[in-house]
Amino acid sequence: MILKAIEKRSNVSKKEFENQYLKANKPVVFKDLIQDWPAYSKWDFEYFIQKYGEVEIPIYDQSFSKAGKSYMSPTGRMLLGDYLRLIQNGSSNIRIFLLNILALIPELKNDLGKLSIMDGFIDSLPFMFFGGKGAYTKIHYDLDCSHVFLTHFQTKKRVLLFAPDQSDLLGPVPFTVGCLINPIDPDEGKYPGLKYLRGYETTLEHGETLFMPSKFWHHIEYTESGFSIAYRAFDSVAQRLNGIFHITQHMMVDRSMNFLLGDKWAQWKVDQAKSKQRLPTMA
Repeated sequence: MILKAIEKRSNVSKKEFENQYLKANKPVVFKDLIQDWPAYSKWDFEYFIQKYGEVEIPIYDQSFSKAGKSYMSPTGRMLLGDYLRLIQNGSSNIRIFLLNILALIPELKNDLGKLSIMDGFIDSLPFMFFGGKGAYTKIHYDLDCSHVFLTHFQTKKRVLLFAPDQSDLLGPVPFTVGCLINPIDPDEGKYPGLKYLRGYETTLEHGETLFMPSKFWHHIEYTESGFSIAYRAFDSVAQRLNGIFHITQHMMVDRSMNFLLGDKWAQWKVDQAKSKQRLPTMA
């Protein structure tokens, strides 16, 4: 696996972003996109513990993707303060993701600003992600096929990105947005595509925003306990329709078959992914 560092930039204009990154389908890290937001100076663990520690939130552990009737569903609930104290004290495989934070705490809108680097943002639906040191998300791309702007707070987070043209090497699992390869387990015998993969790598620090183009595969790893917020944007009607198709396919096919067949469906998907994984002819 060969990884190229993602460029980090400041003072990028809207036009420059469009020409150099959006149209080029190229990721970039903005160092200064949210520096005038109140959240930039206010958001840390203690802020959320003291002000919103009694808010109950859904949590997920490693079993959330296990086949069956609870597939992709929360595995429990916790008070936000209890959860943040847990991950402050060390590693944990319990995560919070795709948390519609404004639905739970509407006043947090006052801590956020608007992103103007491109048009088409869904400002009313930012999602938050929390994780303890060592937690990670397996490689996937986002179901709605949006462009994603991921801003990290307080600590550090490692991100690997792979362009859509690397999909055959990753071993896409049918009817999902996941794949076979896992960078945490760099066994080329088990994951032969690893040897040929080409991608991008960065470590996000406080206040930095990563632009992930539509349908880019991503692996996200908490090198330190921390949290992020993601905004989504669409640059065309076709992109929105593609997202609707993917969401419908997932809800109607994958979730339904998991409910009906459980482990048999999960194994069929893996077998299909293995049989269709494509490696370079030199392999």
